[in-house]
Amino acid sequence: MDKRYFSDKVVEWYQTRKRNLPWRDTQDPYKIWLSEIILQQTRVAQGLPYYLRFIEKFPTVQALAAASEQEVLRLWQGLGYYTRARNLHKCAKEVVARFQGVFPDNFQTLKTLPGIGDYTAAAIASFAFRESVAVVDGNVFRVLSRIFGIDTEINSPEGKKVFAALANELISAKKPDQHNQAIMEFGALYCTPGKPECPECTFIGTCFAAKNELQGVLPVKTKAKAARPRYFYYYVIRKGKSMLMKKRDQKDIWHGLYDFYVVEKVKPANPVKLMAQDPLLKKFNPDDVTVSKKYKHVLSHQIIHATFITLAEQKSQASGADGLKYYSSQKISDLPKPVLISRFLEDYQLL
Repeated sequence: MDKRYFSDKVVEWYQTRKRNLPWRDTQDPYKIWLSEIILQQTRVAQGLPYYLRFIEKFPTVQALAAASEQEVLRLWQGLGYYTRARNLHKCAKEVVARFQGVFPDNFQTLKTLPGIGDYTAAAIASFAFRESVAVVDGNVFRVLSRIFGIDTEINSPEGKKVFAALANELISAKKPDQHNQAIMEFGALYCTPGKPECPECTFIGTCFAAKNELQGVLPVKTKAKAARPRYFYYYVIRKGKSMLMKKRDQKDIWHGLYDFYVVEKVKPANPVKLMAQDPLLKKFNPDDVTVSKKYKHVLSHQIIHATFITLAEQKSQASGADGLKYYSSQKISDLPKPVLISRFLEDYQLL
């Protein structure tokens, strides 16, 4: 297929079929950057409300840089992959400190900022500054693999090089912003993973996968390792309407978020019996506890199986141990928390 033909056709399709999204009506690199970070590993329908809330609360990169990490994490709560939120905050601070609040206008310099890799740098550079550099995400992998018949594994080092090279050969020098938006939108709406809209596809006569009925085979991807199960036993220690919580500061999931005192096991255990083995929990009466239903929380490489055990303070001095501190219901509502913790609090009407 002629490379110019591909770009012209996909842009033509985009101009009549694209969704009306707020970050497409601007060349402001701050808004484009914010949307791209939010939409990493997040569907548009889920990410759009977060984007609007962030823009409302932090209308400029200077406003975001001046915020506290806790404010940023609280606003991010529910999106997951919290490293993105911390890098978002770090990046804003660096743009203000290094570039006086003005985003760099080129791909190479953008890549030097925290949390900005090849994909995000290409998106900002092409959408905001019309630099002719291709974006390569899951949608682009899928479209190129099917149309051009590429069976190199998309998550292999070789595959990433092959697809990046092809994407950069195909990109329009005159309209790199529209080209990049178009190919991603085409993959999101038409050339989808499960049921691509082949009968209505503008490339139906030239697509390798459609000709050879390989839509279910392409793109090729190495299977990920099985998710690791983890068993969390959360002990919800209450004093009146306040609850004991702590900030997670270890190098693990949910860094910087707040949760309850937890005992982790590699396999299911009896939560009441665990109390007798724990130096803090053994001070409590094991007969005076309430055990929640079981919760399952799926992460990218882990599956959290959680149980919440509620108990009263009695005479023990639990506060201060392991960074634990009592917080009122109102304060807990304002703290950044994992979705799992919020689900429990809502289910048992503790806020």
